[in-house]
Amino acid sequence: MLSASADSRFVHKIWQAEELSKKVEGGLPFPVLSDAGGKIGDVYGIYNAAAGVDTRGRFIIDPDFIVRAMEVLTPEVGRNPAELLRQVKAFQHVRETGEVTPSGWELGQVTLTPGPDLVGKVWEVWKP
Repeated sequence: MLSASADSRFVHKIWQAEELSKKVEGGLPFPVLSDAGGKIGDVYGIYNAAAGVDTRGRFIIDPDFIVRAMEVLTPEVGRNPAELLRQVKAFQHVRETGEVTPSGWELGQVTLTPGPDLVGKVWEVWKP
């Protein structure tokens, strides 16, 4: 897992020490990359060149470098780390098994096997 921001590494260091370390014991367990100039953000369509900042976004990218999910939110609304982790687990399960996961799926719950036999019968197989 990586994080990137248009802020400098010095801003990241202060943010980690003064903010994150108070919310998450030990701070973030993954690196925060400095994307000075917004090159990474520009590739993903979230860099605002006029303001020099990235709009907050998260991207789940599989081992084949395919973007599987993305969420972009303006700063007024916070993200949900539990939903991010749920989605990562679901994508890992799908990749390992070839099954698909219904909405809100959690590890250990019923999955679906795609194919003609499932058409029109999803609710029979998956009973939330």
